[in-house]
Amino acid sequence: MESSTSRAVAPSLLLFAILYGGMVPLGGFLGAKQVALGPLAVEAGIFPFLTLIAISSGIAELHGRAVADRLVRLGFIPLVVAILLALFVLQLPTDEGMYEPAKEAFPIIVGQSWRMMAAGIVAYGVSVSLNVWIFARMTANNGRLLPLRGFVAAALSQIVDTLLFITISFYGVRPIADLMLGQMIAKVVLSAVMVPLLVTAVVAIGRRLDGTAAPEGALA
Repeated sequence: MESSTSRAVAPSLLLFAILYGGMVPLGGFLGAKQVALGPLAVEAGIFPFLTLIAISSGIAELHGRAVADRLVRLGFIPLVVAILLALFVLQLPTDEGMYEPAKEAFPIIVGQSWRMMAAGIVAYGVSVSLNVWIFARMTANNGRLLPLRGFVAAALSQIVDTLLFITISFYGVRPIADLMLGQMIAKVVLSAVMVPLLVTAVVAIGRRLDGTAAPEGALA
């Protein structure tokens, strides 16, 4: 018999919480590769990270800022667990029969300095929380301009993310001004391209799953 204290979880919240939890550690893993997009160069971790941004904004739109903030806080769990597991696996002895190029590449791809690990945790918490806050503050228009609100919140939060991550990771080790500027430009451009589409899709899928209708003119 179902407990009277149990509460039903909205289908959209369950789906996107699962996706969110998977994307958090994936961003750090894919960040080991730098990709060239025309004249722009950016770490590949930006793709799952912008997906996190879109999901958190979509959850704020569907279920409110408090739920989105809780999702961001819970995201620290898979992030920290992934880091601890990576450190544990790196300490284990390597099988001598392992494919030689993979044996040499694995510590480089998975291993990070303590500064970069700390930078990833801090940048994640601050930037995604800021994204939710900005997005939620822009709801006075009764749900209108969803793609624009998603982009503005994402772009501003990605600027802060870059400031924090690059400074914590590389300050005092290498010049950071040019690196920081290039990363900011690339992330803002990608935010303009990806986030409006992603956040619109998240909200549309969420409303379909939950059986709720969009407010009149919500995408205008």
